[in-house]
Amino acid sequence: MPIVALEPPRDFESPLHSQGIVVPSPGRLAFVSGQVGVRADATMGSDLSQQTRIAFENIARVLAEADLGLSDVASLRIYLTSCDDIETFTRVAHRCLHGHRPAATLLLVEELANPALLVQIEAVAVGG
Repeated sequence: MPIVALEPPRDFESPLHSQGIVVPSPGRLAFVSGQVGVRADATMGSDLSQQTRIAFENIARVLAEADLGLSDVASLRIYLTSCDDIETFTRVAHRCLHGHRPAATLLLVEELANPALLVQIEAVAVGG
């Protein structure tokens, strides 16, 4: 399903997200609950880079159950526990998404459900 980015003119562009997204036809929607940096074997990534990569792997695994992938993601909601982590998160997420830029909202929170968690990511994906 083609997802079309909406980018009104402005002087800068985010490497991670689009300002908006249009999905040309309704298609199927997949809502992915907040995924964190914990692997299927219950081990946790040791730093933000690992936790971000693992969270995206977890999102991809959930989407695969609906025959969707990360390129079908229309929007993300990202929770970080430190503003110092935004640059690292953006770099790792850009690699995980292979340049795909869904609509996104990033929120800073004091703490996640487990204090050792540094990032949590929710996703909405659209399929044909």
